[in-house]
Amino acid sequence: MIKNNIKIVSSIQSQSQTPDQNHLLAALPAEILERISKQLELILLPLGKVIYESSDQLQYVYFPTTAIISLHYVMENGASAEIAGVGNEGVLGISVFMGGNSTLSRATVQTAGYSFRLKEKLMMEEFNHYGIFQHLMLRYTQALITQISQTAVCNRHHSIGQQLCRWLLLTIDRLPSQELTMTQELIATMLGVRREGITEAAGDLQRSGFISYRRGHITVLDRFGLESNTCECYDAVKKEFHRLLCYNEVRR
Repeated sequence: MIKNNIKIVSSIQSQSQTPDQNHLLAALPAEILERISKQLELILLPLGKVIYESSDQLQYVYFPTTAIISLHYVMENGASAEIAGVGNEGVLGISVFMGGNSTLSRATVQTAGYSFRLKEKLMMEEFNHYGIFQHLMLRYTQALITQISQTAVCNRHHSIGQQLCRWLLLTIDRLPSQELTMTQELIATMLGVRREGITEAAGDLQRSGFISYRRGHITVLDRFGLESNTCECYDAVKKEFHRLLCYNEVRR
């Protein structure tokens, strides 16, 4: 786990990154997005960076653009499993505006990349004073709860192969390409299963021509193939996010 400080990006480096690359921010009316953008700080998140540990008091909320952040529940014996992921569709740190300001999960960078962050105080000012912003954040929270619930059901009732397909699809949906850097060991940690199970499931997908895997790099070759081999959980999560966060619906 990387404990180094988060790198704040200079204005020159940030030219390719804008707040509206985060879909949640992009769903805001232009005048609200413009006001918030002045308070946002662009940061670069390295792979493995622990953004917060269980029970930490959150100082910021994060709006990823190219980074993906994994939420893990950590057991007393150190074992853990991913309960949700947050990418360019959402925000990390819902406990700030939900009233708890801390959580039992650990947040770790799953895919290195950029994110905007907003100080906790400024987040609460926006949340408490602007109905559209509050409405959007609460809708996202409901969608995130759906993802967490569906992940729990999936891990209990579906095969490792189906879980792997679901996880790959949700990850690819947050990336600009069909390739991700991820070892089988790390995927096993995400899903809370033995590495041997992931090795077997990934081998089956590769032999079927759905993915290509080498030296920690996975390329999705046949998305339709993955979708046909995943469980209902992927579609359930996607439909709920679309229902709750559809651009036109949010702005009503």
